[in-house]
Amino acid sequence: MRFARGLVVLAAVSWLGAAPAMAAELHVKVTGLRSADGAVHYALYDGARGFPTEAGKIGGTNVKAKAGAVVAVFGGLTPGTYAVAVYHDENGNGAFDQGLFGLPLEDFGFSNDAPVWFGPPDFADAAFVLEGKVTEITIRLD
Repeated sequence: MRFARGLVVLAAVSWLGAAPAMAAELHVKVTGLRSADGAVHYALYDGARGFPTEAGKIGGTNVKAKAGAVVAVFGGLTPGTYAVAVYHDENGNGAFDQGLFGLPLEDFGFSNDAPVWFGPPDFADAAFVLEGKVTEITIRLD
C-alpha cells in the first residue's frame, strides 16, 4: 500500500514538472518616427546565432507607421532572453535600404537602444530578459 501511494505521488510530481512555462507577452514601442509613411518592421531573436539577420529571427511583424510612435505585441513567448531589431521602411519597398558602403538609408534601432559602431550590435548588447506576464520595452529610432 505504501509503495502504491509513493508511485502516485511520484507520478503527480513528474506531471507537474512537465507542465509548460507560462506564456509571456512582449510589447515593443518604437519612438522617433519621422513620418507616417510606410511601416515599421520588427524582428525578434532568442539568441546570438543569426542576430540580427532574417535567418536568425524567431518572429516578426510589421506595423503601419504613425508619426511619433507605434507598438507591436508578441504573444505566447517563453520567459527567457530576447533581442529586437526594427527599421522604419518609410518608402514601403519591404527592404532595409542601404547606400554606399552599406550605410543605412532608413531609420533603425535595437532593444536596449544598443549602440551601432561599423555594424550591428552584439546580441548581448541588445538582449533583455522577458519574465512575468507582460514585458514592455521601448526602442528609439536613429
